[in-house]
Amino acid sequence: MSGRGADLSRLSLNTATTKRWTLKQAVDGAARAGLPAVGLWRDRVAEAGLSAAARVVRDAGLRISSLCRGGFLTAPGPDGRRAALDDNRAAIDEAATLGTAELVLVAGGLPYGSHDLAGARLRVAELLAELAPYAAQRKVRLALEPLHPMYCADRAVISTLGQALDLAAPFDPRVVGVVVDTFHVWWDPDLAAQIARAGVEGRLACYQVSDWLLPIAADALLSRGMMGDGQIDFTAIGRSVTDAGYPGDVEVEIFNADIWASDGEDVVSRMIDRYLDLVLPNLLPDDRGGARGRAPWPV
Repeated sequence: MSGRGADLSRLSLNTATTKRWTLKQAVDGAARAGLPAVGLWRDRVAEAGLSAAARVVRDAGLRISSLCRGGFLTAPGPDGRRAALDDNRAAIDEAATLGTAELVLVAGGLPYGSHDLAGARLRVAELLAELAPYAAQRKVRLALEPLHPMYCADRAVISTLGQALDLAAPFDPRVVGVVVDTFHVWWDPDLAAQIARAGVEGRLACYQVSDWLLPIAADALLSRGMMGDGQIDFTAIGRSVTDAGYPGDVEVEIFNADIWASDGEDVVSRMIDRYLDLVLPNLLPDDRGGARGRAPWPV
């Protein structure tokens, strides 16, 4: 594998990228490749069992960069609200048991038949306020992930990093942060300023990378690609994230039917090559001297 001997100290394999692998296969594959971290999805954790999943990662000597996902906070009515709170408290407990501080939240879309976008966003804010104290108690940060606007109706009424930061603003940055996922935010003309804002506020909780492919797949969820295969400028976004002081892992999270059908070892090898070529150089010191990023970071 071409990445052997290179600096992989911040690279994390998100289990969504190797969808056909079980949690143990993903952990073992990451460890064989010399990666220090994995990002876990709750479905893979559930298949393995929570305690077993924690043990598998621990025994492999890896860390968990994040747990995906909580959220979907927009359901109306008492029953919908109660179900959302229960599921998210369970996700917080899972993150705490697994030993990761970051739980990625996707806001949720419009309820079926609804046109009330403002009301859906208000429910996200209300339920976030109910969940934050529990997350703080469990020492888990709720990492709000804005999704591309094409998912606004069905998955996330929060579309920009600025919206996510506004939602996070009332809370301690150790309790509510934000995710920068290149696939979802690359198009935003205000992205650099909002990443800088997130750095100043100490809210950069997770950096996820994948590319934007054209044409959009029939299932729009599967339009992500390997870095370098699409339109995203990883140099500009990477420099903004680094300038903002982000010290954490970089997760490769790809939803793509062709990648899922490929051999997992080949996917990980290609992922490492693209990370080294396109992502890592923007996480390193530059010619201005010293490391980028002097923003405060919560401990």
